[in-house]
Amino acid sequence: MLTFHNPLHQGHAPVHEFFRGERVPCFEKPARVDYVQKALRTRGHALAAPDVDSAPVLAQVHAPRYLAFLQSAWQQWLALDAGNAAVQPFPSVWPVRSLRSDVEPENFVARLGLYSMDNGTPLAEGTWAAAKAGADAAASAAARVAQGARAAFCCTRPPGHHAGADFMGGYCFINNAAVAAQWLRNHGAQRVALLDVDYHHGNGTQSIFYGRSDVLFVSIHGDPRTEYPFYLGHADETGEGEGAGFNLNLPLPAGTTAARWFDALEQACMRIVQHRADALVVSLGLDTFEGDPISRFALTSADFTRLGERLAGLGLPTVFVLEGGYAAVELGTNAVNVLEGFDSKAVAP
Repeated sequence: MLTFHNPLHQGHAPVHEFFRGERVPCFEKPARVDYVQKALRTRGHALAAPDVDSAPVLAQVHAPRYLAFLQSAWQQWLALDAGNAAVQPFPSVWPVRSLRSDVEPENFVARLGLYSMDNGTPLAEGTWAAAKAGADAAASAAARVAQGARAAFCCTRPPGHHAGADFMGGYCFINNAAVAAQWLRNHGAQRVALLDVDYHHGNGTQSIFYGRSDVLFVSIHGDPRTEYPFYLGHADETGEGEGAGFNLNLPLPAGTTAARWFDALEQACMRIVQHRADALVVSLGLDTFEGDPISRFALTSADFTRLGERLAGLGLPTVFVLEGGYAAVELGTNAVNVLEGFDSKAVAP
């Protein structure tokens, strides 16, 4: 399968994050994509550098004020104190209920809180460059599919599906899947389906498309009553306004078996068929793996081959975008299993 990688992803390498109240090494680390790239090359898949500028689509998916902050955040941090080069910034205040978010504070940490949904998305010197190159890779993959390719894979980090129009969160800064979907819409697809199979609900993607009927969002994920992102992903969230009926959440309890998960996948596929989509974007989270350190589903490596086979059965031009998956060593095997399962059943358009 045609694969676009992110040549700048290693520049986003924060050292630590906060997990359950403790400072721990980052789960979302450069080795994740390094393992996927190694598996791709070992199994005969070529990797191409991005060749499309995502900037025009970024302006359609994200708020200008947020993009401006992201692009200059590290420089703003250093301007406070040159010693901050060795310190990771974290937000400590957020504009929750009854507080205003329309006025951007002058204080940097307050601005960081304004644009963050959590304190688990640490910035580093190369964060913006890595996030932008990842969006370019997503746009490049979508461009090839729009031009007639059966499928393409965006192999990138940081991931994207928790990033909303004007906020970062869950290790995500730019919503790569939303970039791919919007690119397809801009280049001939009247209706796009976006399927998120990450263990954690794609709250950012849902929020971006929640009022739209041209992009159907379907997500299979851990029940938000117990699993991150907690505040979105319930079954009664079905869209609003023009988008009413175009959002389908399929939350599942921790410990869900592969058999039950594939039942939910079948329900998701039926809804995608009903949408009469012209193209499919898959937020390919692989943290549903039984060995993932921060997730609690029970899919095996062989199940990811089955996932790829089933998605090929939809018969749609497809863009795969890498999301989560924190059993780093196995991540490469699981990702390539999906792609090769898809290729084994795909029929050229």
